[in-house]
Amino acid sequence: MEGAYINLSIENFIGTITFSNPKHNALPSHLLKELAQTILDAGANDEVKVIVLKSAGDRTFCAGASFNELITINDMQTGKAFFSGFANVINAMRTCGKLVIGRIQGKTVGGGVGLAAACDYTLATKHAAIKLSELSIGIGPFVIEPAVTKKMGQTAMSEMTINAEQFYDAQYAKNNQLYANVFETIEELDEAVINLANKLASYNPEALLEMKKVLWKPYSNWDNLLIERAEISGKLVLSEFTKHKLASFAE
Repeated sequence: MEGAYINLSIENFIGTITFSNPKHNALPSHLLKELAQTILDAGANDEVKVIVLKSAGDRTFCAGASFNELITINDMQTGKAFFSGFANVINAMRTCGKLVIGRIQGKTVGGGVGLAAACDYTLATKHAAIKLSELSIGIGPFVIEPAVTKKMGQTAMSEMTINAEQFYDAQYAKNNQLYANVFETIEELDEAVINLANKLASYNPEALLEMKKVLWKPYSNWDNLLIERAEISGKLVLSEFTKHKLASFAE
């Protein structure tokens, strides 16, 4: 896994979007911006009937937002823009017009859980534990909460948010509807992902589009809601508590 990048490959009407960052696939602002646009581009491409979202490597799926970027935030405008990154990706997944399959090969934290939750159908390995760590550093999973609550329900969302330093294993995620299925190995995961993607790509694209609209119709207010949530996080990251906490981690 060399360098940080976003890549879209198209084969047999399956658009596979891969994101990569050597730092545990954490996503800085520039990658989030590129990822959101890539999802929208795939959605608008007639050669793509279904999207697979994955990260590079065989360990961490996504460590969330970039910590190195987080500690540099010193004003409200920058904070809001930073947290809007995941908001824009989730909204792109919601509005792109194509069903999105999530391929989760390993642990995922914070915003990465939001990406998994925003997928229309998510498959994972047994190593794909999840954690919402935001409250422990003085902010909260405000931006991703709507997506996580939609997929997993209010109880699981609350439990993970309050127990902010605890990883919840893949079986917990499956039992609470985040993952449709959990596999022993990455090889088994990839086989299941490609089989599902091929099936969906063989279906009527007009039916897939209408189904996507139905699945997401109750959440049409997210364009504004998620940006409002980004503003909350952007304000909290400037608090004395959070600044002190981030400084201690940096040391």
